[in-house]
Amino acid sequence: MDIWEQLCLKAKELYHPQDVSPFLYAHHVVCALESENGEIFTGFCVESCSGVLDLCAERVAALNMYVNSGQTVVKRLIAFRDRPPYGGGSGMPCGACREFFMQLSLKNKDMEIMVDYEKRETVTLEQLLPNWWGLERYENSK
Repeated sequence: MDIWEQLCLKAKELYHPQDVSPFLYAHHVVCALESENGEIFTGFCVESCSGVLDLCAERVAALNMYVNSGQTVVKRLIAFRDRPPYGGGSGMPCGACREFFMQLSLKNKDMEIMVDYEKRETVTLEQLLPNWWGLERYENSK
């Protein structure tokens, strides 16, 4: 079993869409990521009636990683709804999640994001955020 299958199975464990309340819907997008030291962390999406309160599965997984281990670097990430990414943009983190990962650690520019699970096709975060605005700030912080 390769790491992508491990990540996919961990994420699938969280997939069971449900209404949490008349205002919150959860577990309809799931994510698993591999941290720099090889640990796997998971998260699921929580959507509300007010978009600013939404929590994406990818950011929840990253926060679980940080809270539980202090790590900020992600090696690999898979996210999906009812089935693993199948190309055509499925499985892509939203813009807010992309931005969050870049701000969490510049090393995350090299993280692999699953695009097509069957083909094992991935992209890097840097490919999704070319010429990212924050590079100068990272350079100035050294």
